[in-house]
Amino acid sequence: MKRCTPLIFALAFLFRLTSAAFGLGPQDVYLVVNQNVPESQAVADHYCAKRGVPVDHVLKLDLPIGDDMSRADFNTRLASPLRESLKEKRDKVKVLLTVYGVPLRVGGQDPTAEERKELELVQADFVPLENRLKELESAIKDLESKAKGDSQSPAAKELSERRTDREGVQKKVRSLERRRRVLSHQESHAAVDSELALLWWEGYDLDRFHPNLLYFQVTAEERQSKPPMLMTCRLDGPSVELVKRMIDQAIEVEAKGLEGKVYVDARGIAYNQSEGGFGYGGYDQGMRDMAKLLEQDGKMAVILDDKPELFASGVCTECALYCGWYSVGNYVDCCRFLPGAVAWHLASFEAVSLHDTKSKQWCRNLLENGAVATLGPVAEPYTIGFPKPAEFFGTLVTGEYTLVETYWRTELFASWMTVLIGDPLYNPYAKASKLKIEQVKPSPAGSRFPRGRRGDD
Repeated sequence: MKRCTPLIFALAFLFRLTSAAFGLGPQDVYLVVNQNVPESQAVADHYCAKRGVPVDHVLKLDLPIGDDMSRADFNTRLASPLRESLKEKRDKVKVLLTVYGVPLRVGGQDPTAEERKELELVQADFVPLENRLKELESAIKDLESKAKGDSQSPAAKELSERRTDREGVQKKVRSLERRRRVLSHQESHAAVDSELALLWWEGYDLDRFHPNLLYFQVTAEERQSKPPMLMTCRLDGPSVELVKRMIDQAIEVEAKGLEGKVYVDARGIAYNQSEGGFGYGGYDQGMRDMAKLLEQDGKMAVILDDKPELFASGVCTECALYCGWYSVGNYVDCCRFLPGAVAWHLASFEAVSLHDTKSKQWCRNLLENGAVATLGPVAEPYTIGFPKPAEFFGTLVTGEYTLVETYWRTELFASWMTVLIGDPLYNPYAKASKLKIEQVKPSPAGSRFPRGRRGDD
């Protein structure tokens, strides 16, 4: 027995080297389970057995039941216990995997007493400005009628002055609106998983989002300037049986590689470079970039629809990959998915619930109809809440990155609305690579990572 010890150590060392060579693995994943939902443990047990995740990587917590949890519960029942449980393993934890039964969405932060007082003052300033704006709008409308056809008339001169006045008042109104939003924390709610990505960032600002420092355009210096981020993912869906099917199918498919057609449903919106690539035109161009990249460089079978209408029901046959938009809360059964398909639809609120049997939101229905992985927002994300289609799918088909790595290399923000659903270790193109990562460029061409962006795209 003792004579075998050196050989065991050597094999263990070789295994560590081999695991590192192959990148992300079961040893890097830690599961979050809701101890108050028996099915939550069942999903975790199934995943650990299938993927070989160590059973001591399962963290059982006393969490609320349902899709929503308060900010107070998130802090005291989820984030704080997780930090405590993982503090000695901080350098080893790469992926936090929430499972069926863990709440999906965290509520907003409540204003402090000081903030409520300031809100009252802001509101007191806001009311007279609103009234003044209404007066100016009425005056401008009247003057436009009087000055019509005579640019030199007194009415035309006064019209110009009133428009200048309006611009000044509008600027003050926007400033107060921004301050009111910050003080009220009206956009401090988020997807639980997106918030957990910043587990080691204690005391950070909850006003909207934070730049995702795992994004592929972020420099090493920028990453090192902040505490580390975690990759997060979720094994969830309409039923426990379906979630287990997602796990099993992902493992079966990656053993041979995912083949099939790619369907891209753009809308024909022209891209204006002045928008920076983060508005409707930029994301529509991202769809077209995705189609071109996968078809021309990846030699994949790609069907691009660049018209406003969506793919009709049932037309996307033998579908391996799907990306489209913009049918809000109105799922269209367009795809006939092959086993292992990855699909998502860019629209607001598509992951508000994964369990409501009457829901027509896209995330739940894509999973129900055969996709094993998807992503979507738990509330209004703006377009910038989504990865760029060409960047996400381009990275996925390289086979160099797992599903969770693909998402966090291409998602723009954390502490925001979007959630990734599927097996984080799923790599459908590991044995059937279509691209090299060097071929995946920022999309649209020339767009840059929106560092510190707080816009309303």
